[in-house]
Amino acid sequence: MDKEFITWSDIYSVNIEEIDKQHKQLIDIINKLFNAFSEGKAEKIIPEILKELTDYTNYHFKTEEELFEKYNYPDTKVHKDRHSECVNQIEIWKEKYQKDITNIPYELMDYLKKWLLQHILKEDKSYSKFLIEKMK
Repeated sequence: MDKEFITWSDIYSVNIEEIDKQHKQLIDIINKLFNAFSEGKAEKIIPEILKELTDYTNYHFKTEEELFEKYNYPDTKVHKDRHSECVNQIEIWKEKYQKDITNIPYELMDYLKKWLLQHILKEDKSYSKFLIEKMK
């Protein structure tokens, strides 16, 4: 039975269905890593998780950034910078994994959980009201 490292809650909702769905998918990827870690299989799944994270974060960030451009979101640059920081950090995790897999799964899970939830609750919540108003 799969456990959840992060459990979706309405507190994380930005009230934009497509974005919430994508955030849930990111949580699922982190939970997949957590379950592999719990079963002692994390080393085997890390390359797959890192690829999935890279692909999905790029897809998700592109979705948000397209909405920012379309509706002239005033904090687009700051938000895009946060996205770039995450993408760069995932690249650093890939490099770390190539050199040494010791402790990578736990550190990666911890980083992802903190980054994603903080990002949703702070940066993403800040665009929510603006975009919802513009999308009407």
